[in-house]
Amino acid sequence: MNWFHLDDFLAGWIGGASSVIVGHPLDTVKTRLQAGKGYKNTLHCVLQIYRKETVAGFFKGLSFPLASITVYNSVVFGFFNNTQRVLSKFRYGDGRQPCGMLDMTLASMLTGLMSVGLGAPVDLVKIRLQMQTLPCLAENLNLAGTTGNGNGNIAVRSVTLQGKPTYRGPIHCISSILQTEGIQGLYRGAGAMVLRDVPGYTLYFIPYALFRRWLSPEGRSSPHPCSIWVSGGLAGSISWVTATPADVVKSRLQADALHTRKYRGIVHCIVQSYKTEGIHVSKHPHSTHWVCFPDSD
Repeated sequence: MNWFHLDDFLAGWIGGASSVIVGHPLDTVKTRLQAGKGYKNTLHCVLQIYRKETVAGFFKGLSFPLASITVYNSVVFGFFNNTQRVLSKFRYGDGRQPCGMLDMTLASMLTGLMSVGLGAPVDLVKIRLQMQTLPCLAENLNLAGTTGNGNGNIAVRSVTLQGKPTYRGPIHCISSILQTEGIQGLYRGAGAMVLRDVPGYTLYFIPYALFRRWLSPEGRSSPHPCSIWVSGGLAGSISWVTATPADVVKSRLQADALHTRKYRGIVHCIVQSYKTEGIHVSKHPHSTHWVCFPDSD
């Protein structure tokens, strides 16, 4: 099968490892802003993490994504490029024939759909580990009593609970989720992830291919590294314009069951988030573990 290339998976693995090491501190800030409470803005979040948890707080939960997202990127990278070759083999009889935009769109959508099966548990564990450093905030908690508002309850606006971290590490996190929520617990937020990744990968791969083509000098057999970096950065910016709202919903659903269950599902999460925060709920900063792809034609 001359259309199947293992080096695509190797390149994805290297790119994934690099992106995790560089991007994890930003991803931690993003997760705290999306699913946490008490942060005014990005700078305030960064300062609060540093003051309370030092530099180590930005790398909380790094070991699991470093081990898993490298595999995730490898699979996504290899799947996308080899799917293009399969489509070219089917349509033109030659897997080396460059794909048209329609075939590339189909390959991107299939990649986004496939990525959820592997990426949803990875994101869930990563977010649970990142969020467990926060105190548990219980809003409008009703405590049974004989005094208060007349019906035997005392309304407490917020209670801070300090204690040991819920999870000792990624393995303990996975084990606890399986015991308390079952296998479906590992895929909490997967629906929102589909809404994020299917259009997100499409709006990444297509602009990336277009920018790479426009920025590559004519006559070159392969694109210059600078054109790859610029193309990847521009494509990533475009894709996240549409991916951020779904990413916020996904993060909140996945972090939701850490202490108390607040959201019943995707629609309920969207409605509640909009009611409490308005349209600005979808404007939290974000980061991504998508990588810039070298020429694979």
